[in-house]
Amino acid sequence: MVLSKIASQSDVSMHSTFASRYVRESLPRYKMPENSIPKEAAFQIINDELMLDGKPRLNLASFVTTWMEPECDKLIMDSINKNYVDMDEYPVTTELQNRCVNIIAHLFNAPLGESEAAVGVGTVGSSEAIMLAGLAFKRKWQNKRKAEGKPCDKPNIVTGANVQVCWEKFARYFEVELKEVKLSEDYYVMDPVKAVEMVDENTICVAAILGSTLNGEFEDVKLLNDLLVEKNKITGWDTPIHVDAASGGFIAPFLWPDLEWDFRLPLVKSINVSGHKYGLVYAGVGWVIWRSKEDLPEELIFHINYLGTDQPTFTLNFSKGSSQIIAQYYQLIRLGYEGYRNVMENCHENAMMLKEGLEKTGRFKIVSKDIGVPVVAFSLKDKNWGHDEFEIAETLRRFGWIVPAYTMPADAKHITVLRVVIREDFSRTLAERLVNDITRVLHELDSLPAKLSAKISIRIEENGKINGTKEGKNGTTVVKKTATETQREITTYWKNFVTAKKSSRNKIC
Repeated sequence: MVLSKIASQSDVSMHSTFASRYVRESLPRYKMPENSIPKEAAFQIINDELMLDGKPRLNLASFVTTWMEPECDKLIMDSINKNYVDMDEYPVTTELQNRCVNIIAHLFNAPLGESEAAVGVGTVGSSEAIMLAGLAFKRKWQNKRKAEGKPCDKPNIVTGANVQVCWEKFARYFEVELKEVKLSEDYYVMDPVKAVEMVDENTICVAAILGSTLNGEFEDVKLLNDLLVEKNKITGWDTPIHVDAASGGFIAPFLWPDLEWDFRLPLVKSINVSGHKYGLVYAGVGWVIWRSKEDLPEELIFHINYLGTDQPTFTLNFSKGSSQIIAQYYQLIRLGYEGYRNVMENCHENAMMLKEGLEKTGRFKIVSKDIGVPVVAFSLKDKNWGHDEFEIAETLRRFGWIVPAYTMPADAKHITVLRVVIREDFSRTLAERLVNDITRVLHELDSLPAKLSAKISIRIEENGKINGTKEGKNGTTVVKKTATETQREITTYWKNFVTAKKSSRNKIC
């Protein structure tokens, strides 16, 4: 006699995930569900939604590493359950961080003695690193002002308007005035001359960018240092420099080793760099290095002993994973100087190939520089084409590419650019394919009507109905429209356009 069992509805282990009720019932999105679900169903539901994300390797907007070797992936997974802050429990991990700090300090030409240890710390990225460096500058400046009997309640930092948003966060969170050097057309980085002119006795540091987020360009740190040295001599101040090398710190030492931007310059007191950018590690690791112990005030360092031993700590957060620190050490010893140089040369050459391909179309102006981060930033030459950079970016998504379009900061906001970041895993084949797809997009847009907003703008101008108070065609004064009126006019125009199209289709020839 054969015994059989009929599976009940509750016996979910007998069903395929797609045969279960969990794929036909919506789960609560913003509240915890009342009941548990099988692990297979949870995995499938989340995995299915994540399929709608873009592909990281085709995300050309990001500087962040999207590929590592399988051996390093294994190291990451094996250490993903280690909390880095437990230094007494994980002493080897702590030692690996110290090795990374010293390797990077030597890479940046820190003036260290034969057996002298470097001063620095691993962070969760350059944002935290910049916060820590900024706090050190602020505290040193405050201590000096107090010792001189001078007020210390109005600190400021001088930067270019092209700085990453983390500098604005630091200024707002820690009550420091941010004095920005405005950009101008064809000059999209901080002008050292203007920056030094803005320095006053309350300036805690000048921040220079080695690899602008906007176009990858290196700022002239050497000129900035020389100008500041002269101003400090005249004024008696000792205004220092911080170099934000988030993107360029792992590029310049390998491609342009003679370029002076680091601790070879006497006023450079601290440098941050992102391990998860051209340090070639997945997102979640950055580094900040100080020139010497004197540049990091001791009162900012905390000492704890409740994890088993005395541990110094200078971070904004406490707990964090060990995986990325271990991965950084893997890359440093796996690749060595030779490997990093080869990777950066490949990135640079592929950027140059992409640049040449875009120039051959005759449609773009290149706004990035050959010396800098391997980024190709470009804008349309013909501003009356009827289509813009945002349409190109949107259309490229149909081919799988994620290419950002954005406007430049203050005093150059009328400039719109597209930007392609060339990373380690962006091959020559992909670069050639991208040029072909951009060319296809241009031809496709050529065959389409001009962008609706551009058409309306032209029509409004023709009728003398322009924004602002100006003289219209008949000599009448036209008052600036409200946003609602403008939107209503666009909607009316669109309705008329669609109606006319429908009527033309319905005509009998």
